[in-house]
Amino acid sequence: MTLERAIALIFVVVCVAYGYTAFVVMEASLLPFERNMTFLPNVLPKWLSVIGAFVGLAVLVQSGPGTGGQTADDDIDIGNLRQYKLGQAILLLVLMVAYALLLRPVGFVTTTTLFLVLGAMILGERRYVLLVPVAVLSAFLIWYLVQEVLGIFLRPWPWFL
Repeated sequence: MTLERAIALIFVVVCVAYGYTAFVVMEASLLPFERNMTFLPNVLPKWLSVIGAFVGLAVLVQSGPGTGGQTADDDIDIGNLRQYKLGQAILLLVLMVAYALLLRPVGFVTTTTLFLVLGAMILGERRYVLLVPVAVLSAFLIWYLVQEVLGIFLRPWPWFL
């Protein structure tokens, strides 16, 4: 089994489990007045699980050694992991964990701005004059949409302000 098929199979299993949760578990826990609503809380998870399962199945069926011109040189060489920029991937994972842990105490706007700037720096962006304003504007725009438009409270600033 190729790497593409293994990842697609895992993706299909996750989508089926997510779909079971959306179709069965969430459907059973709906409140009586929610059952007659046009747009239910589980509509998006249902669609995501169905579309994800179809995409995963399409990759499972279409990928293989005879399709796409894949050769043995395209496979991942476990013995030479340094050529795959493993350090960047690990730093990004550490940055994501730090973002999740610092989101409440430091605040959404500050944490998101730092995450965007540091993530771009890890990936090699060096135009700081453009990077910092875009990160600040993006963080404020996302906060405004979530807070004011959707009505979901996000603490924008650090706990001491």
